[in-house]
Amino acid sequence: MTQIRIIGLAVVAALALPAAALAGQYPPPSKPSTTQKAPKGPFHTLTVCKHGCKYRTIQSAVDKAKAGDTVKVKSGTYREGVTVLGSSKRYLKLVGNPKDPSKVVLDGTQGKKTPRQNGVRVDGANQVTINGFTAKHYNGNGFFVVNVSGYELNHLNATLAGVYGIYAFNSIGGVMENSQASYNNDSGLYIGQTPKQTTPVRSIVRNVKSFGNVLGFSGTNMRYVTITKSQWFNNGSGIVPNALDSEKYAPPEDNVITDNDIFWNNFNYYAGAPFKLKKQATSAPYPVGVGVLLFGGRRAEVTNNRIYGNYLVGVGAIKQILLKQADAADLIGNKVHDNQFGLGGADLNGRELFYDGSGSDNCFGPNVGVTTTTPADGSTFAPCPFAGTNAFNAAAQSEAINWSVGDPTHEAFWIKHPHAPKAGLTPLEHYAK
Repeated sequence: MTQIRIIGLAVVAALALPAAALAGQYPPPSKPSTTQKAPKGPFHTLTVCKHGCKYRTIQSAVDKAKAGDTVKVKSGTYREGVTVLGSSKRYLKLVGNPKDPSKVVLDGTQGKKTPRQNGVRVDGANQVTINGFTAKHYNGNGFFVVNVSGYELNHLNATLAGVYGIYAFNSIGGVMENSQASYNNDSGLYIGQTPKQTTPVRSIVRNVKSFGNVLGFSGTNMRYVTITKSQWFNNGSGIVPNALDSEKYAPPEDNVITDNDIFWNNFNYYAGAPFKLKKQATSAPYPVGVGVLLFGGRRAEVTNNRIYGNYLVGVGAIKQILLKQADAADLIGNKVHDNQFGLGGADLNGRELFYDGSGSDNCFGPNVGVTTTTPADGSTFAPCPFAGTNAFNAAAQSEAINWSVGDPTHEAFWIKHPHAPKAGLTPLEHYAK
């Protein structure tokens, strides 16, 4: 067996860890219902506070609420995990302080016991709104929606979670916006296992900040997602749509990454982190130093982003080598164009572009500021538009795999350049206690 093949087996086996299982044991995903009708009312507001209210816990108010009601939570720290379950809770509004989410805190700690699993979990209840909360110290996720059609996650702060900060799974359509995710063991934000749809309903991620996470954004087998007007920085890797066998509906399809700032994603969490590092965070060898990585996928469009200061590569694309669904492994119809790399020369990426040349109909350019690529001769980068089989480069594929599994330091392949200063921000490469 060749060294290339051995390395390939190692990296894909590691990356194929069942991501959904990392978030804990949940009821099996079911088909999201699109038939939950909007309730007619009358609607009521149930108020939660630490002292003087009928409801002292958020869960007790949610349990009493009917479809379309509002649960208003006053300032304070609530040490509980909240579950919103089933169609009887559809269109529920869970509202804290949208102007200052830090004033309404969900805290998962419970003494010496294992932290609670989720700050808020919505399962099977369509069109639920969660607005104006901070969630921290949960063993699984900060905010989690599953098996729903439609959701709004707004003005949230998810930090120090054992897996994901803000997470949607097996769901159709929704919005994540005006939020922040930081210092989470897996990705700050995540949309995964999106069911295929005849008439697609897009999910929107906009005006968010994601930093200090293993991944800024992960999307296993996600589709119809637009990520826009957001900042992805100081993560191990920035934005990583990916195809895995651990979830249904591979590969990712029809996603758009546009008008984002993607920079300084060089956080080597292997060397230490500002959170308790779980085993799964280091058992999947994601490459550190990447702005955007397409790990398999079809018809993604990466356009009009500002991508700079990522020491390994700005935008990379590689086939999912050992996906069991072989017909879903190739890169097909992806477009990377009209991006601005390197901040006008003031904050270069290690390499602006990487592409192994696998698949067909993939194109790159025009882009601004491309100075260094892998392969160096640019043979895999057909300009847009392009139709046909791309020019596969086995050496480039092997090199990229080696970035993940051939380097115990996770920094040996970095090409470092000075960073242009940014007001209020400091590059996070090595965590100092």
